[in-house]
Amino acid sequence: MIGKLKGSIEEIAEDHVLIDVHGVCYVAYCSARTLSRLGSAGEAAVLFIETYVREDQLRLFGFESQLEREWFRLLQSVQGVGAKVALAVLSTLTPSDLANAIALQDKATVARAPGIGPKVAQRIVTELKNKVPAYAVDAGEAMGLKQELGEGVAAAPVADAVSALTNLGYSRDQAANAVAAAMKLAGEDVDSAKLIRLGLKELAR
Repeated sequence: MIGKLKGSIEEIAEDHVLIDVHGVCYVAYCSARTLSRLGSAGEAAVLFIETYVREDQLRLFGFESQLEREWFRLLQSVQGVGAKVALAVLSTLTPSDLANAIALQDKATVARAPGIGPKVAQRIVTELKNKVPAYAVDAGEAMGLKQELGEGVAAAPVADAVSALTNLGYSRDQAANAVAAAMKLAGEDVDSAKLIRLGLKELAR
């Protein structure tokens, strides 16, 4: 079982990449997002791998992070979602976008992925609502913060930090997500200046 590949890029195609590991080239099928973030031929690359073994084939799927690989596995627990559909979703939505869509039961966002019809999108947001991995908790925290901001009941330092980040050109959604992550690091009893500093670090990732 292959769990990770570390080597150099031999070639990048439309839906896969060839990774040269000490003279052996592995074909790894990836989401469009992962492929776009890889370097050029000859550059070093690291991919987290999901290995599929069937009677007539052995196929490797590559991911930029363990987080993306976990979503790939989770998506396929939904009826009607196979590897191809899961990659299509991950090509269109980041793990954070996907977690947000599920938290909000936003099937329209999921349906933006090629080949995803309304029925499959509905199944994804419904069946995964209580199955999302631990990292989706962050999305839930961000959702709660956005609701507080919308209702005007967010703490002053939090509202000030979000306002400052939006004044710097970030969207309100990006700013709220960054501040939610900052609060998780610094705790709720923190001033706006520190929230802004930590929020900017999150946005720079």
